[in-house]
Amino acid sequence: MVSVVIPIHNEEPAILPLYDRLTAVLQSMGRDYEIIFVDDASTDRSFQLLANLVETDPQMKVVRLRRNFGQTAALAAGFDHARGDIIVSMDGDLQHDPEDLPKLVEKIDEGYDLASGWRKRRVDNAITRRLPSRIANWLIAKISGVPLHDFGTTFKAYRAEILEDVNLYGELHRFIPALVSFYGARVAEVPIRNINRPSGRSHYGIERTFNVLFDILTLKFLLSYLTRPMHFFGRFGLLGTGAGGAVLAYLVAYKMLGHSIIPRHEPLMMAGVVLLLGGLMMFSTGLLGELLTRTYFESQGRRIYAIREVRVCSQKAGSRSAKKPRGE
Repeated sequence: MVSVVIPIHNEEPAILPLYDRLTAVLQSMGRDYEIIFVDDASTDRSFQLLANLVETDPQMKVVRLRRNFGQTAALAAGFDHARGDIIVSMDGDLQHDPEDLPKLVEKIDEGYDLASGWRKRRVDNAITRRLPSRIANWLIAKISGVPLHDFGTTFKAYRAEILEDVNLYGELHRFIPALVSFYGARVAEVPIRNINRPSGRSHYGIERTFNVLFDILTLKFLLSYLTRPMHFFGRFGLLGTGAGGAVLAYLVAYKMLGHSIIPRHEPLMMAGVVLLLGGLMMFSTGLLGELLTRTYFESQGRRIYAIREVRVCSQKAGSRSAKKPRGE
């Protein structure tokens, strides 16, 4: 069974064309399937359209979030309600071609745990989208050791069981290939078409680049130092202690030679100490905060979203599926 998870936020013009094309592709594959739309608190008529569609299609489900939690949370909600053995995620703005979906599923059938789309020929703006994306993808590939060209696309297929080892929060959805590779998952890359957005406007801009850079630092910490943080912080501690000890030894020797320290070296010494300690404290606090967040959500079993309602076709409201959604 294939579950297709689609996060939606103000995508009213794209919903009906996407539904028609996606349904045609899934029916042609000859598999059991379900389509899960996650409405991330849209302010247009997106939810009304989805609510009408779900009443006519038993293979469709609509999950509506209480407020706009973001794409990562919307994907997590969809994953938790998916019942399929293969889960496919894609955007709801028609920039992903539904006709590429079978190629991703075929990779899972070949034995891979994750098939990631690769926008080989991108049509985005070269300065604001393609260049930052290329740099970010190169950094993520180097840090994670997963040789993908395109981590940013949502169009991916997963073997359902590998997602059980991944807890999403923040904006970590783009790093799922790196996170699952930590558990030994086999990852493949599949070229897909990149299509200009037919209508509406993108929810992302150049400011997203800075968020990605911060997330890359978090990813490096999670992959390399999650179970041994002292290997990370110890290096800075040793460096700081060694440098501070050398400076103090120099100042003590300088003083013992009869020179005065305070008038000449106090401003530089204080500025260096404050900058060094302040920078290390801020950086360490950020990383420790990420670690505490991960520990909190995993140990408490807490989700990063809140659901307002779940709609299913009324024709099957009285029946009970043999397989529960992953979130139950």
